[in-house]
Amino acid sequence: MSALPIAAPKALTAYRPFWAKRFGPAPFLPMSRQEMEQLGWDSCDVIIVTGDAYVDHPSFGMAVIGRTLEAQGFRVGIIAQPDWNSADAFKALGKPNLFFGVAAGNMDSMINRYTADRKIRSDDAYTPGGEGGKRPDRATLVYTQRCQEAFKDVPVVIGGIEASLRRIAHYDYWQDKVRRSILVDAKADLLVYGNAERAIVEIAHRLARREPIEALTDVRGTAFMRRTDDPTADGWFELDSTEVDRPGRIDELISPYQIIDDSKACASNDDGAKPITLHKTGRITMPPRDHTVVRLPAYEQVKSDPVLYAHANRVLHLETNPGNARALVQRYDFNGVARDLWINPPPIPLTTPEMDHVFDLPYARSPHPSYADEAGSHDGGTKIPAWEMIRFSVNIMRGCFGGCTFCSITEHEGRIIQSRSEDSVIREIEEMRDKVRGFTGIVSDLGGPTANMYRIGCKSPEIEAACRKPSCVYPGICQNLNTSHDPLIKMYRRARALPGVKKILIGSGLRYDLAVQSPEYVKELVTHHVGGYLKIAPEHTETGPLSKMMKPGIGTYDRFKQMFEAASAAAGKKQYLIPYFIAAHPGTSDEDMMNLAVWLKRNGFRADQVQTFYPSPMATATAMYHSGMNPLKGISRDETRSERVDIVRGERRRRLHKAFLRYHDANNWPLLREALKAMGRADLIGNGKHHLIPSYQPMTDGSYDSARRKNSTGAKPTARKGQILTQHTGLPPRATGAARASGARPGKPGKR
Repeated sequence: MSALPIAAPKALTAYRPFWAKRFGPAPFLPMSRQEMEQLGWDSCDVIIVTGDAYVDHPSFGMAVIGRTLEAQGFRVGIIAQPDWNSADAFKALGKPNLFFGVAAGNMDSMINRYTADRKIRSDDAYTPGGEGGKRPDRATLVYTQRCQEAFKDVPVVIGGIEASLRRIAHYDYWQDKVRRSILVDAKADLLVYGNAERAIVEIAHRLARREPIEALTDVRGTAFMRRTDDPTADGWFELDSTEVDRPGRIDELISPYQIIDDSKACASNDDGAKPITLHKTGRITMPPRDHTVVRLPAYEQVKSDPVLYAHANRVLHLETNPGNARALVQRYDFNGVARDLWINPPPIPLTTPEMDHVFDLPYARSPHPSYADEAGSHDGGTKIPAWEMIRFSVNIMRGCFGGCTFCSITEHEGRIIQSRSEDSVIREIEEMRDKVRGFTGIVSDLGGPTANMYRIGCKSPEIEAACRKPSCVYPGICQNLNTSHDPLIKMYRRARALPGVKKILIGSGLRYDLAVQSPEYVKELVTHHVGGYLKIAPEHTETGPLSKMMKPGIGTYDRFKQMFEAASAAAGKKQYLIPYFIAAHPGTSDEDMMNLAVWLKRNGFRADQVQTFYPSPMATATAMYHSGMNPLKGISRDETRSERVDIVRGERRRRLHKAFLRYHDANNWPLLREALKAMGRADLIGNGKHHLIPSYQPMTDGSYDSARRKNSTGAKPTARKGQILTQHTGLPPRATGAARASGARPGKPGKR
């Protein structure tokens, strides 16, 4: 079935405003009855419950959704990080007229609370003072329950990244099992996934028109529960994808010369599904995709059958392009009563004018005043670390077409890039310069999920609408991809020329395989927008794990490194790349990690921050981790027809892979020596420069030394002249101390 053109959705600015627009925008969305009274409100139309502290900034989901609804004329209140032990905190703003919107926050609550080793984190970057424990585990479930206890007859709409990535039966790393859709467990009325502006605006207006929430079954980017005999499902053609190694229904071959009565061919089937249409030519025309639903294996099947789980994950990821995605349905058993989870196709991406509308809303660009310290500031003990991180940054786009299997950006934001206009970005920089307290002229980032995908996309809208590839840049850059960085270069130059702006830094991760397509971009970036160090993520050096990550080979990194160093030299600057790597990713053998460690030492890298693979919900790599199969290829029970993946399980092996990345830490040497001997690579043990680890063992206390004092468990390490330096004290190694003695400093040549 070829993709049909998708009808243009109603623009965000095309709705008739709700009557409450007369109240105008609030300085901050209210968090108390007192604030509501000051605004002249007797009630809220929508109340958003969030696991993050309320920061009125477009990098925080509750602010974006709240301000977007406010622009439609709705009165929106915020309940941030409520005490979840009773329903009292959820009654603070009274009963909402339309619905509760519930989100765990900018992160999945389990990832926020636990490390990749399932250890509890001591802090929370989205809480004043970085204090931990201010949100419950599986916050969406708990908050929804409390909202329903507070006001039983008020609809609850769940959203945010936690709901988005758990919208279907998913493997849960913390319980090591397949959990039900979060909508089933939460018993909410509706789930909104992805960037939710378009869906939430439609939902709010339809509820305001007194449509029952049960009738909202046709909103893109939503999921809902449906009875198996629900008449609203009539007219849908169902494709059965509940099993692997089965082609599905085989229709009798039709003679091209046979005359067939169309009216009879369109008669109803016994099972109620809409049949295909048989034309007099004998050709078969399938129903349009917007009226086709793919039935996935039931929850009770995927929870106990890893092969079916991998199959369902593969189908899910094939149905993520808004231009051709079909609805998905998955059956759940409720004590012998079957009900279906329906997932509508993804939302249509926002246009550039719509993106401008969302980001131009009157954000205060500050945490709520209730978080201020005694001096009325947000820079003291109540500082919110996540706010501090993005305080002077500007988001220029959404989405990512990289398709990295360990990342969930594509599943959440989609792979079609949604870009703001240059004028909108410049306006935000000027507003930040003029209004945000503490601005010193340094913009910390102009970026997004990927720094250099701004305005990059498919050359053909028709090809883009029909494409089902999981990545536009793997195994190589698609010939249909427009890789021009010219709009981004133009924006950089205009932004750094603004009065009062001293420097524009790029802090978002860079897709270097795209960057090498534009030498002019690399020159602009390196000359003007790198503050001594630039973060990039090759993730590994070996082909095996890179193929499971869908990342380019290390040769592309080498090419970018050459361009980076040449541009730095031409600019008279000493600047360094900071590469990041993942340990224990599916498809990684012990030998792969050993080879990566040898590469690191040969190139003079001592990794400080080491990321062990974290199986986040719904990611393709997580399906690999759970099933031991590769969903990037066809799934089959016949082992000769499907690819098995080496999974790094168990604490010892995960520790070993992490130890290879930190080969320089003496605490890891006993484990590495044992492993190298077992691998037949004792030749890497010795006291020479060509050895990976020494044969001697100093006294160690098991502490972890990091260039970041906060990350260390022992004393803060001190750098010695001429030593190999870590990611956060300088890169790469220096043969002597001459460079420092001559007065050179990264980014500031000739100065001390």
